[in-house]
Amino acid sequence: MKHSILARITISILIIVGVASCTESTPIFHADGSPARLSQWNQLALRGSVLAPNESTEVYLPANQLFTDYAHKLRTLWMPTGKSATLIDEEIVYPVGTVLTKTFYYPKDQNGTLIKVVDKTPLEVDTQNNQLIETRVLVKRETGWNALPYVWNDEQTEAFLRIAGASKPISLKTETGPNLDFVYFVPNGNQCSGCHVTSHPDGGMHPLGAVAKQLHAKRSSTDSDLQSEMLVAKSWLDQTLDQPATAAWRDASLDTESRAVAYLNMHCGHCHNPDGAADTSALLLDGSHTSPVGRGICKPPIAAGGGTGNLKYGIVPGAPEQSILLFRMASDKPDEMMPELGRSLAHQEGLTLLRDWIDGLSGDCG
Repeated sequence: MKHSILARITISILIIVGVASCTESTPIFHADGSPARLSQWNQLALRGSVLAPNESTEVYLPANQLFTDYAHKLRTLWMPTGKSATLIDEEIVYPVGTVLTKTFYYPKDQNGTLIKVVDKTPLEVDTQNNQLIETRVLVKRETGWNALPYVWNDEQTEAFLRIAGASKPISLKTETGPNLDFVYFVPNGNQCSGCHVTSHPDGGMHPLGAVAKQLHAKRSSTDSDLQSEMLVAKSWLDQTLDQPATAAWRDASLDTESRAVAYLNMHCGHCHNPDGAADTSALLLDGSHTSPVGRGICKPPIAAGGGTGNLKYGIVPGAPEQSILLFRMASDKPDEMMPELGRSLAHQEGLTLLRDWIDGLSGDCG
């Protein structure tokens, strides 16, 4: 009798453990509310010292990535079982229940010092060699997309919701020159919408990286298929774009103008588009311009305020040092810098690319 009771208890425990394990291995869609812990979404898992995506999620990498103070990023995409996205007018329409995550981190050297290194394409993050900073969750609910920022604790064991945002002093060791000392800002909810709402004033939030054109590229050089094709094969997308792969600004094999256009599109196009927050500037950097002036060439500022640096034109062919565009991108002052959000440092590699592009432009502004 005693053995029978023990057997039933053992079986019950095994069943409970099995259900718990099954639940833990399945990503979770929270239709409403704001879970206090990142782990409650089950999109990522800490396995020892490695932060890895759930086996049901997909790691993705946009063809062009936003600069965020040299932080590296691990991005994941997940849709509930039986759900898939639809390509409409060359844009991906995601189903309710879709969850995107983006984890920001910095590599460390053997002494534990944060270092500036070339961005890589990670499928997971070893916390012994990297410092986790934050994870942003973008979730598609019945009412639209919602953004939730989670900040990792010092022990690197959990990230906690910080609706009001957060800040963290960072010092990055460089191979040459002094350290890069700055304050890293985790955006609050309103600041997230500042970039993720590209149609003002009544548009809704939506992804910037997990869009059709940015996923119409290979995740890495070892992949044989484009990411959009991989999503179709996974039955997460009904079709892919019928056009060549998207140009990437980091692709040194491309001409300078193609790279510069790709860079501006990703870093500036979410505001500088016909319906964006910067529509009053009449400066279009999303590729929708119909004349050189619309792109900023020999264009006097309309709504730049004090951010002109006393310069006359957005872009002066052959003269990067006389171009407002470069001046604002090189600045780290709140009333001058562009983009306004998402960075405390100037992106030197991006500046070099755009400086080379402007330097090679022909013509003058009279």
